[in-house]
Amino acid sequence: MPRLRQVTFTFLLALSMMLEFAAMPHGQTVAERSNALPDPYRTISDWARLPEGRPWGSTAGVSVDRNGNIWVAERCGANTCAGSSLDPILEFSPSGKLLTSFGAGIFVFPHGITADKDGNVWVTDGQGAAGKGHQVFKFSPVGKILITLGKPGVAGDGPDTFNMPSAVAVAPDGDIFVADGHGGNSNARIVKFSKNGKFVMTWGKKGSAPGEFNIPHALAFDSRGRLFVGDRGNNRIQIFDQQGHFIDQWSQFSRPSGLFIDKNDVLYVADSESGSVAPDHGAWKRGIRVGSARDGSLKAFIPDPNTDPNYKGTSAAEGVAADGKGVIYGAEVGPKDLKKYVSGREIP
Repeated sequence: MPRLRQVTFTFLLALSMMLEFAAMPHGQTVAERSNALPDPYRTISDWARLPEGRPWGSTAGVSVDRNGNIWVAERCGANTCAGSSLDPILEFSPSGKLLTSFGAGIFVFPHGITADKDGNVWVTDGQGAAGKGHQVFKFSPVGKILITLGKPGVAGDGPDTFNMPSAVAVAPDGDIFVADGHGGNSNARIVKFSKNGKFVMTWGKKGSAPGEFNIPHALAFDSRGRLFVGDRGNNRIQIFDQQGHFIDQWSQFSRPSGLFIDKNDVLYVADSESGSVAPDHGAWKRGIRVGSARDGSLKAFIPDPNTDPNYKGTSAAEGVAADGKGVIYGAEVGPKDLKKYVSGREIP
């Protein structure tokens, strides 16, 4: 970013934060206001039915397809699929009936999942072991592999390798965007491919400045084609155009593990770490925040029921999605569950 542009952006960001603070009730912080949002939802547990005898594993990713069915990346009854013969990619009807399952023997650590407009399903494998992992797969709705990105089991930062890819999103024109990295010594970048899987460009590096990342954990497009990145380690959402140009950053949605934007630009953000994995962000409560992708305003908050101050793990939803009726689905890593949230009254 040119020096003048960066200085101008920093000034405007500081000014907007001052104006936002001035508009709050006296003495109230952004975190306090966010934590106090109304919760118009009721929680439904145990709604999705696995085959008898199969327990839920960690479910980091969830998506809703064009038919309103729910797709989940589930880690084979545990927190890894290494050595497992179970299918980790699961499709459920809204009533909880298991419709489809596939992917056995392909994944080490299924992470992000996205159903595209054509009904195909994209999944990232966020770890590597025994010649598998560090890849992105495009499946047909019945589990046929259509595109594979990355080299199996090879961690790298080149145009044909990933290192712990976390999420994948597909633009309206079919271009593919991968959030590549999951902390530690992994990558911290966004990688763009054509709809056929040809490398186009990459941007970002580890850091906290605009356009830099610390665990780019989630991706979503709004109705204008802007790419929202859940920059989890930096406790912010960053917004870009599809050429990687920085547009804005928002911190009012807390620490984003999961993002979803519906056709009306309602933005759903899952925070599964504040105060536990990320104690430095402890003023913020974990849970799902609902707001607007158009202006960044906040509307509702579903708090994590786990309020134990000594809890150290990830809790509440890490992955989040919503259907056309506004029903929210939360994929939980620590609790190993898939929750449904139904609105009981109008969101103001």
